[in-house]
Amino acid sequence: MKLAAMLAISGFASFAIAVPTAAAAPPCSASGLATTASGVLAQAGSYLDAHPDANDVLTAAGSQSTGEAEGAVRAYFLAHPGEFLDLQNIARPLTSLRGQCGVSVSPGQLATLFDALS
Repeated sequence: MKLAAMLAISGFASFAIAVPTAAAAPPCSASGLATTASGVLAQAGSYLDAHPDANDVLTAAGSQSTGEAEGAVRAYFLAHPGEFLDLQNIARPLTSLRGQCGVSVSPGQLATLFDALS
């Protein structure tokens, strides 16, 4: 998925899994972030599979200019506020982690990191 689509997902679905527990990796560690992000992205993927119109809009955003992608995604979610709220709730663990740890990592940045390591 292109960066524009990833930004659309993270921007319009700020990403319902639990934040890692005390027995899990420390939430502000790289592994804690990866665990939280992977759970959020898996749940978002399942949600989008069950909502093909939202999936189509976000998929198309990956091949559009940033302005076109933002406009299309915004228009879709303004017309479907329930889906926006669902995705926002799915994203909540990442939003909480950002506030708790003082970091801001988008799915696009994680993808860039993995690309750099490959």
